[in-house]
Amino acid sequence: MLANAVILAGGKSSRMGSDKALLPFGGYPTLAEYQYRRLSILFENVYISTKEDKFDFEAPLILDKEKSSSPLLAAASIFETIQDDFFLIAVDMPLLDIESIKKLLKLYREQPESAVYLFESAEGLEPTAAIYRQRCYKTLREQLRAGRHSMRECIAREPYHALQIESENAFLNTNYESEYVKALEIYANREL
Repeated sequence: MLANAVILAGGKSSRMGSDKALLPFGGYPTLAEYQYRRLSILFENVYISTKEDKFDFEAPLILDKEKSSSPLLAAASIFETIQDDFFLIAVDMPLLDIESIKKLLKLYREQPESAVYLFESAEGLEPTAAIYRQRCYKTLREQLRAGRHSMRECIAREPYHALQIESENAFLNTNYESEYVKALEIYANREL
């Protein structure tokens, strides 16, 4: 069973204008805590990947080792810290449901030959909602040494499985205030 989940919360939030990880969501004071609490149901260890400790709740942090912001740099810090496979999710992706994550975990268990397990939406592969096996760390380091920060490019160099998701809102990122408001509305109107 996959024990580790990591919430990616070290971005600049420049399009939002304020730190989106600290916006309230789902009855919690912050998106980060919302993600942390719901992932704690599925995973033994839930970490937050960030540049600094900015949270008002207790959670193990993985501090980015580089000043630059990129999911690939954060993934390198994550691999170096936990030295194991992990599920990665962007803090600003609050509508990806637990049942979909369970389906991805099932694929991880049943298809051990792959290095990456990720969702695929109408927009394409979703590298910030994925399971990464430790064995992709070598490819990731090669990408970074070459100055290439594309997660999709890194994934393309490894065997991967993609799980198609039909929900048009599962991967809605809250990059802009309008998207955040839309996510709040969708969450408030979800079927319980």
